[in-house]
Amino acid sequence: MADVIKMPRMSDTMTEGVIAEWHKKVGDKVKPGELLAEIETDKATMEFESYDEGTLLYIGVEKGKSAKVDDVIAIIGKEGEDYQGLLSGGAAPSADKPAEPQPAKEESAAKAAPAVPSGPVVTPEELGVTVIRMPLLSDTMTEGKIVQWNKNVGDTVKSDDNLADVETDKATMEVVGYTEGTLLYVGVPAGEAAKVNDVIAIIGKAGTDVNGLVASLNNPQSAAKPAADDKAEASASKEAPAADSSSAAVSSAGENGRIKASPLAKKVAQEKGIDLKAVQGSGDGGRIVKKDIDNYKPSEAPAAKAAEAPAAVAAFKPASDAEGYTDISLSQMRKVIARRLGESKFSAPHFYLTMEIVMDNAMKARAQMNEISPAKISFNDMVVKAAALALRKHPAVNSSWMNDSIRQWHHVHIGIAVAIEDGLIVPVVKFADQKTLSQIASESKELSGKARGKKLQPNEFSGNTFTISNLGMMEIDEFTAIINPPDSAIMAVGAIKEVVVKKGEGFGVSNVMKVTLSCDHRAIDGAVGASFLQTFKKYMENPVTMLV
Repeated sequence: MADVIKMPRMSDTMTEGVIAEWHKKVGDKVKPGELLAEIETDKATMEFESYDEGTLLYIGVEKGKSAKVDDVIAIIGKEGEDYQGLLSGGAAPSADKPAEPQPAKEESAAKAAPAVPSGPVVTPEELGVTVIRMPLLSDTMTEGKIVQWNKNVGDTVKSDDNLADVETDKATMEVVGYTEGTLLYVGVPAGEAAKVNDVIAIIGKAGTDVNGLVASLNNPQSAAKPAADDKAEASASKEAPAADSSSAAVSSAGENGRIKASPLAKKVAQEKGIDLKAVQGSGDGGRIVKKDIDNYKPSEAPAAKAAEAPAAVAAFKPASDAEGYTDISLSQMRKVIARRLGESKFSAPHFYLTMEIVMDNAMKARAQMNEISPAKISFNDMVVKAAALALRKHPAVNSSWMNDSIRQWHHVHIGIAVAIEDGLIVPVVKFADQKTLSQIASESKELSGKARGKKLQPNEFSGNTFTISNLGMMEIDEFTAIINPPDSAIMAVGAIKEVVVKKGEGFGVSNVMKVTLSCDHRAIDGAVGASFLQTFKKYMENPVTMLV
């Protein structure tokens, strides 16, 4: 009996995979251990081997397209074996049978008839082309922005060429086509974004007409709007100010000794710092209009009036006559930061615990360790190490809320929040409790450099079980941080400051650092968080205990 091959789950966060390459085609013999396909997951492109022996009877997902985990992607069995009963409802595409040639008359009629956008009329298989879709490059990615195309339409493409640079919510990464041919179509211009699995390019033989395929894939709907409407709106908006000024100029002025001036003239006079009493009106009844303000010259003002009273404070005149603002388009990273931290803040009930740490011993120990350490150890490296050891003793804090359970992690992976130009990213120091301070210092420096250069790989910014955010270097005394999902806690670290404290019979100066632990009350109780901070405090105030 034939064996059904389903899309495997290749990572803990994988929900679907994209077939990057088929290494077997329908009709080929397959042996156990042979490479069947390459599958692009949310983490990386991985090889998928066959565990069955036989003939590849059916391919359910063509190259470049995605399938959800456990969807049928292929069937292997005996040559000529009937496998239709294994396909649910018999609706799967029969990729194993070549399309039957159409009669010449129907073919010519099809060419003459206009394309109907309501249904697919052309498939990639018919044209012998490969459709390149926006890949899922991280576990939180929903869309990607094309930073630049490294190939133009008409260029020859090799299977390992970098087609484009794509900006995700985490970093800027390369998109490889995994096929050879000519770049026939670019669906997303540089600078614009596309959702995951949207068509971004088509590669095939030079000269292939892909217009029908593009229409079939995108199913475009008529969205044209008359340009005349836009022009009319623009014309109306331009005429509006003129109408306003006209109506303002003819508005009536009251009596009772009040200066007769149009509202527009008053506004312009105020902006220019002109006293209306010194302006001679040319309107009805001596009414001052905008033209009088525009033509006014200070020399025309009577000198006698200037001597009557002391000089008045000049009216404020803004540097620019127009108020304004700038709308800054959101990067992929900023969109995800807004979405994920918004979800965290409003779904996880936060509570906060703040504690003071005396850093005198830590400062002395750091100076001594840096004399022999191959990598310069920072205070943040010491915070990472102390937090990791404290998490080992308090596993309830090293946890994640799973809706129907609390998952306590057996490993300690510390995320370190790093500020970059587009927002915030959290590279992860894995197994931090098992590493030396020198190893943590070296790895932290390397990860921070990659983060600022947008060179982090997915495995370097995922998997955190606890996060540390440090603003001490920016002279912030203390602050509260929003929990970084899927963690149940995050620790905010402030600056080290000198404070006067009572020492013995007198007073002295100590160096103090404040830390604030933000906890998800669904997973962590107040006493649990407080116990964790007490252990953390002991490690920081007596650093030698971290080395035992």
